[in-house]
Formats: sequence, structure tokens, C-alpha cells
Amino acid sequence: MIVILKRDVKGTGKAGDVVKVSDGFARNMLLPKGLAEEATKNNVHTLEKAKEKREEEEKQARAAAEKQAEEMKTMRVEINTKAGEGGKLFGSITTKDIADALKEQHGLSIDKRKIVLDQPIKETGVKRVKIRIYPEITATIAVEVKG
Repeated sequence: MIVILKRDVKGTGKAGDVVKVSDGFARNMLLPKGLAEEATKNNVHTLEKAKEKREEEEKQARAAAEKQAEEMKTMRVEINTKAGEGGKLFGSITTKDIADALKEQHGLSIDKRKIVLDQPIKETGVKRVKIRIYPEITATIAVEVKG
């Protein structure tokens, strides 16, 4: 029997896959538990339309992310903190501090987990920081730490 999987099924396939399974497996396991539906012409057509819609939405999201990355290239964020001799900070600047500064200074709400710091910033000066906006799309902003 050919079925369309509604959810990921270990050893069978991922959600949205059209797979051929034994009749007994489909009738006794997949269909009663709502893990799959029979692959009729109407169901396959609905699946294709949903895939096309999802691809279009992803294409639009990717374009928006590329536009945002282009805008962010010229951004500069200033963070004021306490510093000691030689520009050493008391503590460090973390991704949360950068995310808060982006929201406050530019109105951008960026999740702190998308900000990539190799190590926390522990001295004053200008640092280049990467931000993952979308899979495979990153932007680099300047973070100026003042003491």
C-alpha cells in the first residue's frame, strides 16, 4: 500500500514522504495511529500544493533574510561598561548584552543564540561580531565597547 506520512516514522520515512509499506503495517499501525494517510490522487495533489506553498514561503523568508543581512553590514552598536587600566573590562560582554543593545539602539529583536562570539569580549575597542540570520546567511556588525 502506498501512504503519505503525516509524521516522521522511524525506519519508514519523514513527514510528507510518499512511501510504499506493507498492507498490514499500514492498516494496523500507521492509519489507526494517524501517522499516515492513504495516497489517493486527491491527497497527493494536496500534498504537492502544500509543498509548493512551503517552498514559496521559504523563498520569501530567505529573500527577507538576505535583505536584512545587507542592511546590518553597516550597523554599529555601542556598549558602555566599566573598565579598568589598559581597557580591560570588569566582567565581559556576552551575546545577551549585544542582543539588548541591538534592540535598544536599532529596534532589532535578535535572539541571543543567533549571535556568534568565539569568546566573550573582555576589553574595550571595536569588535566584528557575526549574526546568523537564516541558515547559511550571516551578517557581521561592529560592536564598540567603551569603558
